[in-house]
Amino acid sequence: MTEQTQETHQDNGYLLSWLWRKYLHRYKWLLVGASFLMAIEGATLGLVAWMMEPMFDQAFAPGNTNALWAVGFIFAGIFFVRGVTSICHKVMMTAASQKSSADLRKDLLGRMMLQDNAFHQTHPPGYLIQRIQSDVAGINGVWSAFITGAGKDFISLISLLVVAISVDWRWTVVACIGTPLLVLPSIVAQRFVRRRAREARDIGARIATLLDEVFHGIVPIKLNLLERYQSTRFSVSTKKFVRAQIRETAGNSSIAAMVDFTAGLGFFCVLLYGGGEIVAGEKTVGQFMSFFTALGMMFEPLRRLAGLSGRWQVAAAAIERLKELVELKPTIQSPQATLSAPKGTPEIRLDNVHLSYGDVKVLNGTSFVAEAGKTTAIVGASGAGKSTLFNVLTRLVDPQSGTSTIGGIRNSDMSLPDLRGMFSVVSQEAMLFDDTVRENIILDQANVTDAQLQKVLDAAHVTDFLPKLADGLDTDVGPRGTNLSGGQRQRVVIARALLRDTPILLLDEATSALDTRSETVVQAALDKLSHGRTTLVIAHRLSTVREADKILVMDKGVVVDQGTHDELIARGGIYAELYELQFKTDGATAEERALSPVSNVAFTPSDESQSLFSRTLTRLFRRS
Repeated sequence: MTEQTQETHQDNGYLLSWLWRKYLHRYKWLLVGASFLMAIEGATLGLVAWMMEPMFDQAFAPGNTNALWAVGFIFAGIFFVRGVTSICHKVMMTAASQKSSADLRKDLLGRMMLQDNAFHQTHPPGYLIQRIQSDVAGINGVWSAFITGAGKDFISLISLLVVAISVDWRWTVVACIGTPLLVLPSIVAQRFVRRRAREARDIGARIATLLDEVFHGIVPIKLNLLERYQSTRFSVSTKKFVRAQIRETAGNSSIAAMVDFTAGLGFFCVLLYGGGEIVAGEKTVGQFMSFFTALGMMFEPLRRLAGLSGRWQVAAAAIERLKELVELKPTIQSPQATLSAPKGTPEIRLDNVHLSYGDVKVLNGTSFVAEAGKTTAIVGASGAGKSTLFNVLTRLVDPQSGTSTIGGIRNSDMSLPDLRGMFSVVSQEAMLFDDTVRENIILDQANVTDAQLQKVLDAAHVTDFLPKLADGLDTDVGPRGTNLSGGQRQRVVIARALLRDTPILLLDEATSALDTRSETVVQAALDKLSHGRTTLVIAHRLSTVREADKILVMDKGVVVDQGTHDELIARGGIYAELYELQFKTDGATAEERALSPVSNVAFTPSDESQSLFSRTLTRLFRRS
């Protein structure tokens, strides 16, 4: 056996051992019972072959009717036992395989949710869905077939081999003369199948990602006439997937076909060798029929076992990937020694924080203080690092240097549940789950009273639109909340944040995607939500932050200015220029200012190209 072959067998054994330790050992008694019943079912084939000799030599040849009845009852009993054991062990094996697969899916999802942002940026949703659904399903099917098929067929093979040897061991040796020829081609075919299986899994993940993009982006696809483009992308990936599947099937089939070639050679040799002994009267017809029945039945389980070796390679390719995900440790974890979260409403402080994504600097020595119980607004160009501040505070990402403290305690010294339990986040993308309005507000909070729920519904102005919903609080919001308007979704999220009642509130462009009427209602709800909390607000519309206790102006990852609205206006600089462009466009009417894109576009006014672009758009709107 070559070194490469030894590595393959060691790899297979290691994967089986891992699967057993992690999941299957929980259901060992189901597996033991199923294995016992499979042994009984497998042994019945040997009994069938063994009964051929008395049927021909003791019943047919002498014409013994009593022996014929006895043989008939034995055959009936054998097949009855075979049927009962088959049903029982299949049910038991299905229970074990399905339960272990459910455990694996649960572990995978839990692991994936624990991973940080970098993981999810490099592993798109389609890829992860493929791992949880298709890969686990593939393992489940192959594992069930591997155990039920391999266990039963192995016992059948042994029992039939015993019968064949008991008739004539020399005939058995002659029949197996071509078996050594199977070894090397089978090893080559197995390695080919595993490579093709990996390829098919990768392409399947890309297809799942493509479908996820299409269905989530169906509106821009329609508006940009991209149906043909997306269909072409899908068609190309599908052709590659079909090709990989065909090659995988060809490899699998070749393994089973080799058994057929060997079986044909074995039958030919036995006929020539054993036929002469029958003609010479050295062996009876019953012995020959018993041997040939055993031989014929023997090659069928052998053929299935050979096919399972190919199917195992498919499963092994999936297990390798799943094992990597299950054992992947998140880069951001709770410290071993944790400090308790601060009590009351805390102060937030960042000191000289540096953070880069690869070679791109996002935060470049960022420092600021957000006073306890007050509202601090953050403004600046897109890419200035505003949203990254939220990620640093909640430890969705850790900076390369610098410190962030909450209530005087470093956020890296708190456990992740304690840290993130201090924050409520409301962003422009109101994330709702495909459930009822009630469940989207309560989520996993237990013992929420009707009075508490009603209070937050009123404060978030959810009660304003509840009568318009068919089932009120029990109305399904649809996937991603598509059954509600943008303003309604935001109010549901605000109600959720009010019910959480956390000391810190993070608002990330919470009203930027709303119309004027919805923005007014939502802004009123946000004002109630921020009362008595340390609040950080990211906003491009300066009208939403004029009343903030402090405004931070960011540029290229640095806080370049800070103060109240009046102080920043009096001082001049980036904020004053942005305010001038948004609210004092020369010669523009109120309606034109409402239409002007500069009120919705984030940019640094000192950037001449951006300012020129915005002024050009404004002139176009005026002319229209």
